[in-house]
Amino acid sequence: MKLKLAAVFSCALIFSVATASAQVSPTQIDAIFAPLKSSSAPGAAVLVVREGKPVFRRGYGVTDLRTVRPIEAQTNFRLASFTKQFTAASIMLLARDGKLHYDDHLTDFFPQFPAYGKAITVRNLLNHTSGLPDYEDLLMKQYPNTPEENVPQILDAGVLKLLEQQTRGKFAPGSHWEYSNSGYAVLAMIVERVSGESYGQFLHERIFVPLKMKNTLAYEKGKNEVPHRAYGHSEERNVWHETDQSPTSAVLGDGGIYSSLDDLAQWDRALREHKLLGEAEMRPALTPVQPTDGPAKFPDGPVVSYGFGWFVDPYHAHNRMSHNGETIGFRTTIQRFPGDKLTVIVLANRTDINPEELALKVADLYLGTKP
Repeated sequence: MKLKLAAVFSCALIFSVATASAQVSPTQIDAIFAPLKSSSAPGAAVLVVREGKPVFRRGYGVTDLRTVRPIEAQTNFRLASFTKQFTAASIMLLARDGKLHYDDHLTDFFPQFPAYGKAITVRNLLNHTSGLPDYEDLLMKQYPNTPEENVPQILDAGVLKLLEQQTRGKFAPGSHWEYSNSGYAVLAMIVERVSGESYGQFLHERIFVPLKMKNTLAYEKGKNEVPHRAYGHSEERNVWHETDQSPTSAVLGDGGIYSSLDDLAQWDRALREHKLLGEAEMRPALTPVQPTDGPAKFPDGPVVSYGFGWFVDPYHAHNRMSHNGETIGFRTTIQRFPGDKLTVIVLANRTDINPEELALKVADLYLGTKP
């Protein structure tokens, strides 16, 4: 019983806390996430890096409803679209190697691709100006009147085949900005075509191993296993249900990486210290795209700035590079403020919270900003 009680109280255990600067105490941060404290419900993991040092690592809730293991700094969450910065980095590494160029065309890699691919460049794929059709829409059209849980999972190669069956894109490449999961699935296939390795193996050898991200991986069912895995959940009528996989969950390039606070602290360090890509090499990733037909924006939404795998919109006049992830059962975010030497990461295995909103509340404490 004592051991069980200890486990209950460890659900919100601080894994490592250094002295916080800017007069921010762990108690202030903890208060923001207090509603997620639980020994029986899914939750989140939170990391704050300040002046190059992790000053707050804490888990809330459990990894799954079967084992009710508390979320820890080593717990691996599906990153969803947070993944895109790793796909972009893979392409940038190949560009540095001289194996491809940002202005190469889609048909240079896949000659069998229809004519509409001749005008689509790698740069268009990276900054969401390719005009490729949405593969999720194309997939579901193949299974009309079929419950989503009965639709078979599609892989990145399957996405490419779906796109090859189309005769035109949604708009002229470079003319318009539209967030595209299709583009990042195709980028993963370009990584495979150019490197001669699987996308997951390339990530492992060129990014995860060099950066000592020991437990981070592109999950492929039947080929590898996610250590310390968190499972996704959704709430319905006040009851939690495991909702971990969907028909698109096996697509890797747009959202298939699993990682943890510990490993993402290494990723943040590599970005800060330019361990993987030099400052000049990273510049294209942080340069906002300028579509020819007008500013980049979400439909009926605000104007946005997007580079290669990163949103680069400022926050209250503070330079920021960020990305969110959203998929069945998971919500994630990374909010980096390079000039302020501040990073906040929130990984959640539940769908009823907004990690970006919570992360920015933490950032407000350090930046002295107000929502």
